[in-house]
Amino acid sequence: MTTVMKNLEPQSLWRHFEALSAIPRASEKEAVARSYVLAEAARLGLESIADKVGNIVIRKPARPGREGAVPAVLQGHLDMVCEKNEGTAHNFDTDPIRLVRDGDWLKADGTTLGADNGVGVAAALAVMETADLAHGPLEFLFTIDEESGLTGASQFPGGLLRAKYFLNLDGEEEGTLCIGCAGGLNTVARRKVTFHATAAGEGWRIKVFGLQGGHSGIDIHKGRGNAVRILGRVLETLMGDMPLGIGAINGGSKRNAIPREASATVTIPAGRAEDLKKVVGAVETAVKMDLGAFDAGLRISLESVARPPQVLDDADASAIAGLLASQHHGVLAMSPDVAGLVQTSTNLAIVSTKDGEVEIETSQRSPIASSKLAASRMVSTVFRMAHFEVEHSGGYPGWKPEPASDIVRKCQAVHQEILGKVPELVAMHAGLECGVIGEKYPGMQMISFGPHIVDVHSPSERLKISSVAPFWAFLTGLLERL
Repeated sequence: MTTVMKNLEPQSLWRHFEALSAIPRASEKEAVARSYVLAEAARLGLESIADKVGNIVIRKPARPGREGAVPAVLQGHLDMVCEKNEGTAHNFDTDPIRLVRDGDWLKADGTTLGADNGVGVAAALAVMETADLAHGPLEFLFTIDEESGLTGASQFPGGLLRAKYFLNLDGEEEGTLCIGCAGGLNTVARRKVTFHATAAGEGWRIKVFGLQGGHSGIDIHKGRGNAVRILGRVLETLMGDMPLGIGAINGGSKRNAIPREASATVTIPAGRAEDLKKVVGAVETAVKMDLGAFDAGLRISLESVARPPQVLDDADASAIAGLLASQHHGVLAMSPDVAGLVQTSTNLAIVSTKDGEVEIETSQRSPIASSKLAASRMVSTVFRMAHFEVEHSGGYPGWKPEPASDIVRKCQAVHQEILGKVPELVAMHAGLECGVIGEKYPGMQMISFGPHIVDVHSPSERLKISSVAPFWAFLTGLLERL
């Protein structure tokens, strides 16, 4: 065990988490992580089944005397969001995550940590190998490609699981039990654009950075800045003040992350650099006032660069800049039933320029199917007004809360018994695999919980070390009492 993990308990959980952190496991690239899990099952002599897309089910018999207990399945996803700060030298296809221990927090060096959902997978593996836990019949479900659209869960077959209780280990807030989640839908817009050659002027790169970003569901209500939308505001303001050519616009990297950075290469007439700096500085000041303490790190930089050889035609440039500045991002409605819960939202996630086309990616969320569709129609209408073609994909269902179910009542009782407090019941404005898999297993009762993780899907992701032992105590205590 490395110095970073020294003296952390439970040792088996941390050992597996450290091993997973050394394995590159971006979405759709989980093969080595799958092999690790299958090797553990083989070492323990447990039955394992892989479905056609690569999800894994492992079965562990009940401890003698507990064969009549209600069967349960522990579930987590093998992939992680791969985000890094600009300037961080890290290849997510080959490099291990560099773990950093900072007081009571575990984080990574300039990248996402992968505690979402590496710590849940590690906990399941630790349960899988323990020999002194008086549990009933157990199944372990390790899914693939959760982060890019719940693909593994969506293609997981019905009829394979035998369990009655479904324990999702992808929770991120200690002291809570999640009993519901939002469904989601992706809305992608594309527009063919025309370029013309640039013959004169100065080249500049405008960059929006320093924002917190975060999860496009869990963090959507926190007032954080959207780098893509801010860049649109900068470009639209500049175009009203001076002749401006736009060579390329790019920003954001994940459909389920609030974009932290965005940039554009532009041309301006010679001698207008001071005007450029003045306008950009004024926009930066205005946006900082809008964001306040919600996202105080915003910066908009200017860098002199080689003049781009071609720029967008004026009509294309004006339409795209105006669209980015105007397309909605954020909360559309709050829940009337659960205080503080976002009901419907939309995330303006990615803009890219490539091969004569501008593509803009967004996602909408709501536990109510009609509200989710209404949000996507709203976004689509704005896109079509700017002459973009629109495509929808990746839809998945929500998970309806059932606060009176047996598993919820059992979890509440065990939590109070072992940890000394009644957990808060919450619903999550994010997609969990519970909704997707639950649709295929009617009657299966579900719950989601985990240790405390903050700023997931961003390089600021951190795992609260002191929350892991209580999470483990609750999980193992629950398994002994089912």
